[in-house]
Amino acid sequence: MEYRNPGPTLLQPYDAVLLDIDGTLVDSNDAHAAAWSDAFATRGRQHSAATIRPLMGKGGDKVLQEVAGVDSESEEGKAISEARTEIFMTRYLPALSPTPGAAALVAWLLASGLTIVVATSAKRQELEALLDICDAAELADNATTSDDAERSKPDPDIIVAALAESGAIAERAVMIGDTPYDIEAAARAGVATIALRCGGWDDAALAGAVEIFDSPLQLLDRVGQPRLVAEVG
Repeated sequence: MEYRNPGPTLLQPYDAVLLDIDGTLVDSNDAHAAAWSDAFATRGRQHSAATIRPLMGKGGDKVLQEVAGVDSESEEGKAISEARTEIFMTRYLPALSPTPGAAALVAWLLASGLTIVVATSAKRQELEALLDICDAAELADNATTSDDAERSKPDPDIIVAALAESGAIAERAVMIGDTPYDIEAAARAGVATIALRCGGWDDAALAGAVEIFDSPLQLLDRVGQPRLVAEVG
């Protein structure tokens, strides 16, 4: 799918888009929670996917600590994390689908003239597979992951790294994400966020965003409206 350059009016407020993947472009938050639950079970720890689900969007180090009090650098923490990656990649990832309009939004962004940098809590080894699902493989070389930051979301390190990669100043960049952790991390880096409900959070949880949409499809439908341009700016 191809899109013409949307024109200078839309480009004026910002120069770069920092783009989340899980829950934003790929409907994967439930799968990640299930994979974590299965991984904990490999070490005899019983934590339901429903208990873990509200933490999706945070980095694995924080999930381990907040769910089970396990240090991500400990032997057990590393074993659980490695099991989660394998389980997610083999058991859950093959069945994942893009969120509504994800591929179209990526195509539009790539045609827009904006600098696009992925800013995700996912591991680098999962990145290409996730991007393939939403026809966004072109973004793989412009991505920051949890492997590129000392601290994961909602700490701002990944956003700061993505911002540096983009070459934009904070006031000229906008984050597109789906969790309150995206919003918090971006805000701590001085970056505004456009939030999407398709990741599973309601408007109250996403209240810090400058605008909230149901999905990439609705964002794409509305992205040229003057109200959005004014709010992002």
